[in-house]
Amino acid sequence: MSHFDALAEFEKEFKRLFKKYGTLDDDLEKFKKILMITPTGIGKNFVTVYSSQTVKIVKARMACRALRDRSLRIVYSYFEQEQLVEFIELYFKGDKENEDRDRIKEYLSNHQN
Repeated sequence: MSHFDALAEFEKEFKRLFKKYGTLDDDLEKFKKILMITPTGIGKNFVTVYSSQTVKIVKARMACRALRDRSLRIVYSYFEQEQLVEFIELYFKGDKENEDRDRIKEYLSNHQN
């Protein structure tokens, strides 16, 4: 149903975090399965930080088994028309307090119609 893509910055963060948390591949696959059913998520672990007619930016908690099910933060966009989820940012809350808002703004400026 949904297609998945990722920014180059996300890929770098994923590789760096994968060295620390070896279950990350599996954890991301489980997260993708949730997104296939509910692309903008449900419950308190998903917060829509931006919404327009074409795209929603969502910040979510992604469980990480290597962290004993504590969570990483993942920021992604969802384009309903295209059924596309694009991963923007991945970080551990202990390393970084908040999402990179400048990256989100830049992403949005590059993806507006």
